[in-house]
Amino acid sequence: MPAQAFAAQKGGDPAEVIPGKGTSTPSLVDGIREGAKAGASAADAARGHLADKRSRYRIADPGRDLKPVQTLTSGAAETVRLQQKHRGIDVLGGQYVVRMEKKDGKRVVTGTSGKYFTGLKADTKAEVGEELAVRRAVAATLSRLGGKKLGKADVAAAKGGRTKAAASLSGTARGLVVLPKGAGVLAHHVTVRGADPATGQPVLQEVYIDAKAGFPVLQYSGIKTFGTPKSPAAPGAGAKEAGEGKAPAAGDRHPGVAGSGVKYDGTTVELGLYFDTARGEYVMRDHSRMWDTSKNVLATWDARGKDVTETNGRWPEGIKEFGSKGPQFDKDATEAGAVDAHWAAGKVYDYYKKAHGRDSLDGRGTAVNSLVGVTYFDMPYVNAFWDGTKMVYGSGDEEHRTLSADLDVVGHEMTHGVVENTANLVYAGQSGALNEAIADYFGNAIAVDAAGMSMDDPNAGLLGGNLCRTKSPRECALRDLNDGATTSKNFLGVAFGSDNGGVHLNSTIFSGALWDIREDLGRTLADKIAYKALTEYMTPLDGFTEGRDAVIAAAKALKVSAKDLNVVKRSFNAHGIVPNWEQALGVDTDLLLGKLNTAATGVGAGGGWWATSKSNDDGTEAYSVYAGRTDGKGAPKLMSPNDGRYHVEPATDGKSVVWLAYGSAGTDVLSRPLAGGPVKKLYSTTDTIRGLRVEGAVVTFETVDGDGGRHVGYVRTGDKQPTWVDERRAELGSALPSLSGERLAYAKIYPDGDAYKMGVEVLDLKSGQKKLMSQLGTPEGIGQTAVTGKHVLWIADEVVDDGQVAVRRANLDGTGTVDISKEKGADALHALDLTASDDAVTVTAQLPDSTYRNETMAKLWQFGADATPARARVSCNRGEQTGAAAAGGRQVVWIDGTTGSTDLVTRTRPAGRCG
Repeated sequence: MPAQAFAAQKGGDPAEVIPGKGTSTPSLVDGIREGAKAGASAADAARGHLADKRSRYRIADPGRDLKPVQTLTSGAAETVRLQQKHRGIDVLGGQYVVRMEKKDGKRVVTGTSGKYFTGLKADTKAEVGEELAVRRAVAATLSRLGGKKLGKADVAAAKGGRTKAAASLSGTARGLVVLPKGAGVLAHHVTVRGADPATGQPVLQEVYIDAKAGFPVLQYSGIKTFGTPKSPAAPGAGAKEAGEGKAPAAGDRHPGVAGSGVKYDGTTVELGLYFDTARGEYVMRDHSRMWDTSKNVLATWDARGKDVTETNGRWPEGIKEFGSKGPQFDKDATEAGAVDAHWAAGKVYDYYKKAHGRDSLDGRGTAVNSLVGVTYFDMPYVNAFWDGTKMVYGSGDEEHRTLSADLDVVGHEMTHGVVENTANLVYAGQSGALNEAIADYFGNAIAVDAAGMSMDDPNAGLLGGNLCRTKSPRECALRDLNDGATTSKNFLGVAFGSDNGGVHLNSTIFSGALWDIREDLGRTLADKIAYKALTEYMTPLDGFTEGRDAVIAAAKALKVSAKDLNVVKRSFNAHGIVPNWEQALGVDTDLLLGKLNTAATGVGAGGGWWATSKSNDDGTEAYSVYAGRTDGKGAPKLMSPNDGRYHVEPATDGKSVVWLAYGSAGTDVLSRPLAGGPVKKLYSTTDTIRGLRVEGAVVTFETVDGDGGRHVGYVRTGDKQPTWVDERRAELGSALPSLSGERLAYAKIYPDGDAYKMGVEVLDLKSGQKKLMSQLGTPEGIGQTAVTGKHVLWIADEVVDDGQVAVRRANLDGTGTVDISKEKGADALHALDLTASDDAVTVTAQLPDSTYRNETMAKLWQFGADATPARARVSCNRGEQTGAAAAGGRQVVWIDGTTGSTDLVTRTRPAGRCG
């Protein structure tokens, strides 16, 4: 947005004011020198300035509504971070920064930045208690993990393992927060931890439950990995007291000694060690770097034999620091990745200390602990992550070394710790991509400098290039900061369920701009600009445009020349990071309903009509169900009452619409004719409901009870209770229903002797007869079903570890089962969902790929009903395509994320091949 200039009160310096988005408070004020209270604390002086300049900042009562969270002092400079409160409750991402200079007892304010949301009016009285909020958060996480497939966890539940499955995740209430949407949404913040009951993969999910209706309005993963999707990533937190198998306590200070070891690349390097008399060994515990400023240490721990899940919320028992009888570590420590990890952690610490005067990741000398060599269910783990307290490095595999083998990976992970202790950029969407971009930039900068590499070296921008045993750096690298990514060509709009809203997918757009600045301005100046922008200007919800403004302002504060300032601006322009860049993204689809401001709330289609959920333009209101014609004619109809509940997951057959209404007391299945009339309640429960389908007088759905049991039921007009296809028996399970031609198809689990099997069954609603579809093998997972006038279709997964699945079809009598898309081979899909008409089958799928790029996102692929012609892409739009519903013929409607918002779009025929 255009900056506004005005004369400062003192000194006559011109000031630049960049207006905030959705708030009257500026997002950045720069170039001022205005006196502040000298005798007060820095925080009080900062709040006093905001109060004195109320006409500029529009903050009614800074003393009441801004809580000090951090004051950073560097020479004469003071940077105060203030957390916004709304009627005493924290506002998510509401943080304002005041920058000052203090000299000879006098202070002047030099600038401000951040987000203070002036339009908040939300009531702060919760109608949903913490206990219910936690249950809803766990249920929402389970639904996100396993809702699209019937699999191993469901088999375990049928065998009597429901209690164990339900206990695999636990939620912790973090208190009330206000989400800054429009007038504000009061929500319970719940952190869900544990393991995926189907795969055992570690889970750390941040979930926000609407405190009025109990609906999950926001959820994203709190895991910060380097980014490879080859293995699951793990969260973790919390170290215990000092002793064997525990992190060293503060105060455990001992003289260090110098040792050595050999890195993977064959270089002998010096290591800071300590001789542990109890063990009689030299251990990787470096006291020397923090001796003068801290009681903490830099330590590297042997986590070989430990599963990555053991780091989830606790310190693994029984681990020790890597040790050696002499001060020279041997080949075992090299191959374990310990030498690289310990040396690299020291290099990163030294960089921040020497280049920026920062004492460790928190700036206060916190311990730096690295756990090296973790595995995943005794299998290789090819990833690395920062868990909020420590670094964890996977074991690597036949091709990949332990991920500590590359200094830029170590620098990346440790920089996440720096980000958390400064701007604390929310790890989702654009702010998450900015978080990743900064971690990439500094990780790369540290590694390039340590290697003595020129910035114009073709490989200078690579990250992870040294992780492979046989591949070249360019073949091995996960990302290249010199890839030329721009917003107009490369930005991918995805929901928070995919890569946390594109945190890795979109990161090189911003990190590439920073990398270009470094190449053109030189290492020292560029690093100072980026660090100053992070620590003194950025705040938690900043996106690409605010990040640009922060970097430019930081460059000005460092008094760079006009020529160099133009270089900074030009770099962002070249990557498309300019005001209002989101409006320039093109699509090849027809818009049916724009800016839904909802996610994972479903789409229905049938009889020439569509139905979906939508919030208001600022996302404040609880969701409502709308319906409209698939040909785009006429205005959408509001179907649901505006009663404060969340109305979601609609389905329609062109005559009526059915949907779910989430409230504090439970969930209702509601129905209303498209022609108008009263809303009818068909069923009420406290269980989770999903997978609604409607045809005439029949409505079907799936429920998930508190113990993890899944059951398909249906109701007819006038029924008081559902009929359950599996009689809701504990030893059975059914899920993923579809409905057409008075036939109900669903995936099922059933006992077969001493074993349990999975299959697809069709219930003829006229006769009551059931028919089990023939199988081609023994599936270990079954995905969404679909039934048409001729066929039954479903997703089958026989080899669950590689993600590839088959799209399977059978005749209505259960015979003639074939794969229209095979599970193995170059064309195999990572199918997530499907929908079908009599003319076409549309699959939501990912192509098998090991890198983050557009093609790995959920896309729509279409086959003819008889598998001819060959499959084609429904749309060539970039970004995520989800919630597809067959509208008849070859037309499909879906939720598209290309423009960065969730839009309901359609195509009447496939786009074909996408270049």
